[in-house]
Amino acid sequence: MTKFSYRILPFSQRLFLSVIFLFLGYAVCFMLFQYKREKAYKIELLNTQLQNYNNQLCDFLADHHGVNSDSMQSYVTTHMMPNLRVTLIEPSGKVVYDNTNANWKSFANHSSRKEVQDALMYGSGYSISRPSESIQGEEYFYSARYYPPYRIIIRSALPYNLSLAEHLQADSGYLWFALIICLVLIFIFYRFTRKLGKSITKLQQFAMKADRNEPIDMDILQTFPKNELGEISQHIIKIYKRLHRAKEALYIEREKLISHLQTSHEGLGVFTKEQQEILVNNLFTQYINNISDRNLRSTNEIFDIPELQPIIEFLNRNEGNFSKEEKRYAMHLNKNARSFTVECIIFQDMSFEISINDITQEEEQARLKRQLTQNIAHELKTPVSSIQGYLETIISNPNIPQENVRVFLERSYAQSNRLTFLLRDISVLTRMDEAPELVEKEQVNLSKIVENILNEVALGLEEKHITVVNKLPSEVILTGSSSLLYSIFRNLTDNAIAYAGNDIQITINCFREDEKFYYFSFSDTGVGVPEEHLNRLFERFYRVDKGRSRKLGGTGLGLAIVKNAVLFHGGTIFAKNMPKGGLEFVFTLKKDIQG
Repeated sequence: MTKFSYRILPFSQRLFLSVIFLFLGYAVCFMLFQYKREKAYKIELLNTQLQNYNNQLCDFLADHHGVNSDSMQSYVTTHMMPNLRVTLIEPSGKVVYDNTNANWKSFANHSSRKEVQDALMYGSGYSISRPSESIQGEEYFYSARYYPPYRIIIRSALPYNLSLAEHLQADSGYLWFALIICLVLIFIFYRFTRKLGKSITKLQQFAMKADRNEPIDMDILQTFPKNELGEISQHIIKIYKRLHRAKEALYIEREKLISHLQTSHEGLGVFTKEQQEILVNNLFTQYINNISDRNLRSTNEIFDIPELQPIIEFLNRNEGNFSKEEKRYAMHLNKNARSFTVECIIFQDMSFEISINDITQEEEQARLKRQLTQNIAHELKTPVSSIQGYLETIISNPNIPQENVRVFLERSYAQSNRLTFLLRDISVLTRMDEAPELVEKEQVNLSKIVENILNEVALGLEEKHITVVNKLPSEVILTGSSSLLYSIFRNLTDNAIAYAGNDIQITINCFREDEKFYYFSFSDTGVGVPEEHLNRLFERFYRVDKGRSRKLGGTGLGLAIVKNAVLFHGGTIFAKNMPKGGLEFVFTLKKDIQG
């Protein structure tokens, strides 16, 4: 098995094979050791048996006072074991007797034989399965002993044939027993590692899915084995699921926070306690660069802006201060013709947030509201004072002629109408400013509205000898507010009648149309307006000739209503003087303000 193929095996199989290899190695080594011990024991047993025979033969030699061939042959014949070979050897290696070969006198010197050398050195020795030179083809187990008193080495031997070899072999029953025990242990360990590997494999699959952020089915909990590792794995997966849900919730909240910061109408920047940027939105960067005298390459450079030094001092005062006091600081800042409010909030971990609000428009709106209130009060004061004066004159002079009374009442009625128109126009502007979504929208035929207006003002047109050229198509259809569309053309018409002059011509035209817009022109051939007043015509209560306007009864809100109504319908409007005299209003209206 190559290293690569081994590594691609499942963990349980690798664990099983690794331990089995170690176990088998240990078992083989143990059996070999035990086998050799068994074999050595049996060899030693046989050697002891032959040595005992050698001792008996030595006693025989002592009784017969030395070596005698005939007596030796007689003794060996009557006291020998089957196939026993007895050899007597002098210390010099010369053979002086051998019972298996009558030509023992011609034997070679035996001094080089291992058993002879061991006997001379240690007193006894043996040698196993050495081919015999004196008996062709025979192998023997030799056991020799040296007897110094007789200066003789007695060597006995048995043929190393099959029966002797089997006798010397270790007990095979032990080997079979050891093999069976090994197989049983291998099977038990296989079952154990299989369960262990199943848990580890499942845990590995879970870890890989978790690392790839893939969805994890909770049914995986039922597939773990019912053991300690399975229980630990189940707890790990449950903890992971809880952490994953918490992470998803935090991620959603983080996305909400980031979306809020990016779409917020105030500049927001969040920083660490070391004044390193965590998150800032675009408005924050814009406002900071507006406040600073130079363009900042990094958001962290805001802490060097002189105008923000009060914020820096506030942060320094609270460095290391974990109390709940003085965790918020706000300041007002005017820079580059704009007004800002800057607020700093310190969090529990000493990170902090700086928010910047551009209140220039709010202050401008507040100023305009104050101005509007003053203008309204002034405009209301004039007709009310007139009515009050006329009525007071009538009441305080009971003998006033009836002709004068009638004149005063007519003037009071005119002023009351002016007051009514003023309140109506204020109401229209307020509704468009504060609740444009409440204005009802419907499909409107603008051509019909203009025709009705021209019929309503026919008397006024006739008195000033004004002709109207209506070039509108018969069907100019759009979706919007009928009342506001009426206000656009009615106020433009009334404005022309009141201020353009006599013997003029008014032209109403829709000169272009595309997929989204109608393009209109409302022009007259009157006196026009001085160039310096053109850009202010749509301001509330603005009058080119204040005395003449009040004398004619205007409210000063008509063109402001026109502009707001055009903007409400998704368009734009501007005024310009005609080349040959007169004033022209060019404006667009969206066909469907809901689209």
